[in-house]
Amino acid sequence: MRWFAALAQSPMRFLLAGVAFVTIVSTLAVIGYMANGWSLGDAVYMVIVTVFTVGYGEVRPITTPVLRLITEVLIVTGCTGMIFLTGALVQTLTLSQVQLVFGLKRMTRQIEQLRDHVIICGFGRIGVMLARELQAAKTGLVVVETDAERVVEVREMGFLCIHADATDEAALIQAGVHHARALATVVPSDAVNLFITLTARGLSEKLVIIARSETPSTEKRLLQAGANSVVMPTHIGAEHVASLILFPALSEIVQSPERRRRMELDLHALGLELEVVLAAEGSLYVGRTIQEIEDMAKRTFFVVAIEPSGSRRVERPEPGMVVRAGDGVTLLGRGGRAAMVANFSVKSSNA
Repeated sequence: MRWFAALAQSPMRFLLAGVAFVTIVSTLAVIGYMANGWSLGDAVYMVIVTVFTVGYGEVRPITTPVLRLITEVLIVTGCTGMIFLTGALVQTLTLSQVQLVFGLKRMTRQIEQLRDHVIICGFGRIGVMLARELQAAKTGLVVVETDAERVVEVREMGFLCIHADATDEAALIQAGVHHARALATVVPSDAVNLFITLTARGLSEKLVIIARSETPSTEKRLLQAGANSVVMPTHIGAEHVASLILFPALSEIVQSPERRRRMELDLHALGLELEVVLAAEGSLYVGRTIQEIEDMAKRTFFVVAIEPSGSRRVERPEPGMVVRAGDGVTLLGRGGRAAMVANFSVKSSNA
């Protein structure tokens, strides 16, 4: 019954009460006129012109005391009900606009107060997954989206969102590009991502820019435009984008484009994979030592590096080191170990 409680505390309750009152009064009046020999059409017409105070005159002569009583009661209650209904309608519309204006102002203030946050341009499949990864790491973020319906969805999910074109400098400035840690442009269009990268790099030299690319041929152009890293969804998912933002020190070591390709080829020849994952709060391995984690995994992978949350420095883990929520963990292990890796980023029912 939460919806009923919320409705009872909202201005809509007055609007619904007014509609219900006018409907009941009008229905009873129609029944009263018909009981005194009027047709349905005449009765409905008489009620409408009376309730809405049009004053076109009676459809039929009001000759009997009963008809006069019905008409008098209809005038008093019907007109009063319409006045109340009109006032409730105006209040509801006005309040909705006021709430919209103040909601946008509050969101603008929240964005202005953000520091070291992340800007996500585009909220498609990759954008949604990326936002959730960053939220799990308790990292501030702002979404810039052009689609109005999607903007509503983003705000309902609890994320700050600007309804604007990310290729516009004003939109990125409003999103706090000068105070942001990183920008991820994950629009499903290489041309748009290229333009956003150029715009963002022109506004901030220190900003870390991660750009999405659909084709390998665009990767070089994005890097030349100012992107620090380029992600191709067909090869790398949203978790990789998040790791580039959250754990730049580890990314610099294992995920720069040239070094990663060379390393992946060498490791693949040995049947191994290297991956940076987020240790999410509530996962199976958080709060355990490196030794315990590797024993639980039955040596299917090894923890080779850790970047503690917020430190931006890489640590070589000792067996007794404890993994904390929000840490970036670099794993080296055999291919096909995805189920084991997922325990770092997905909450386990056994935790």
